[in-house]
Amino acid sequence: MSKPLGPKDAVTKLLVLRHGQSEWNAQGRWQGQADIELTQEGMLQAKQAAQKLGTFDLIATSTLQRALRTAEIIAQHHSFDDIYIDERLKESHIGPWQGLTYAEIEAGWPGFLDSRKQPEGFEPSHQVVQRMTDAFVDIAKKCRGGQALVISHSGAIRTLRRELKVADYRLENLGGCWFEVDAQNQLHAGRIVAVIGELNSNESL
Repeated sequence: MSKPLGPKDAVTKLLVLRHGQSEWNAQGRWQGQADIELTQEGMLQAKQAAQKLGTFDLIATSTLQRALRTAEIIAQHHSFDDIYIDERLKESHIGPWQGLTYAEIEAGWPGFLDSRKQPEGFEPSHQVVQRMTDAFVDIAKKCRGGQALVISHSGAIRTLRRELKVADYRLENLGGCWFEVDAQNQLHAGRIVAVIGELNSNESL
């Protein structure tokens, strides 16, 4: 495991990306914490991202295989042996919406998506924010003053950005954003990144 690189008051940068395309991404289904595999396209996306990304002091991932496999492909390309796996980086639990398409959700819960209402059994936003923040702080402690690559999930990343009161964008596969953890372990959101695609700034939600 990586050791702290700098003084305790150093800022640590985290590039937090969504995983590659999964089988349910391709089908337009909401996944939540369902453990869905990457498609062949998703594996290709991870390889493309690996070729564009620079080096990092630590690579971390959620336990879900679509994120874990993405991280493994990137790590292998950079001859990085040690991946930090943390279940707190998982996608939000979405209750009865798991496995449904947008159309099926709209049919069963009219207007919920447009108004950001959540059905019973959906993981509360404050809980997602707390576990993601705790995970980021622990990652920062492992490479203080350096840079970490974190492979996570769109819903969890966007929930965190909304909590931090910054612009919320739809994230494509292998898209994400920079975060910083300061000396007081406070989290700050940075710019949006599209590693293999283009930013769609008109898709702010």
